[in-house]
This record gives sequence, structure tokens and C-alpha cells, in this order.
Amino acid sequence: VQLVESGGGLAQVGGSLRLSCKGFGFAFDDSAIGWFRQAPGKEREGVSAITITDGTTKYRDSVKGRFTISSETSTNTVYLQLNNLTPEDSGTYICGAALGIRKLQTVTVRLGLLNSWFYDNWGQGTQVTVSS
Repeated sequence: VQLVESGGGLAQVGGSLRLSCKGFGFAFDDSAIGWFRQAPGKEREGVSAITITDGTTKYRDSVKGRFTISSETSTNTVYLQLNNLTPEDSGTYICGAALGIRKLQTVTVRLGLLNSWFYDNWGQGTQVTVSS
């Protein structure tokens, strides 16, 4: 199992970036992919997630209306579009994959989507820096 993130970089306040998370070596269509971020000295926090099985999405409150998560099953890729960026969005963005989610109860999936414990595998991360 491997996850490879790309698309991070430097953006101005109010700017946009698009992050990609490409999965290898697992049944992508039976997974959930979550995006997390971690800033120096802060805990990792769930930003957004999507279930590839049925397209359910979830966002943390601070990014609702600004970030959009989507999936492209033909390329095993999940995208996170970041718009109207603020300095508080800076950090290392890491994607995680939860495998075999079809066997899980819906309530478990929905509770877990923005929590680290739900994910089995992680990428290396991509840095996002928003400057004012």
C-alpha cells in the first residue's frame, strides 16, 4: 500500500491550491481517503475525507465552503481543492487510506472519517504555506 501526495506549495492569502493523493496497491473502490494537516507544535487534525464506495464527504467546520474533496477512480486519485486560503491553513497535508470499509457499519465510517484512528496507511505529506 502506498499513498503519494502532491500539489502543495506557497500561496497568498485568498489564493488556491489543489492537492492530489494517489493510491497504489489496494482496492481503491473499497476505501475511504482522508486529508489531515499538521502545523508545527500542533496536533494532526482531520480536514476532509471521502468514501470511495459511495462518495460521502466530510469537512471540518473551518474549511466548509472553501475546500472541496473529490475522487477519480480511474486513476485512484483523491483531490482536495483549497480555495480562499488563510495563514491558519498552513501545514503539512497528509492523506490516509482506510481499507475495506464496505464491511464496516455506516455509523463507524461516518464517525471515523476525520479521525486518525480510522486510517490504516499514510502518505508522506505535502507542505502548504499561506503567506500574508
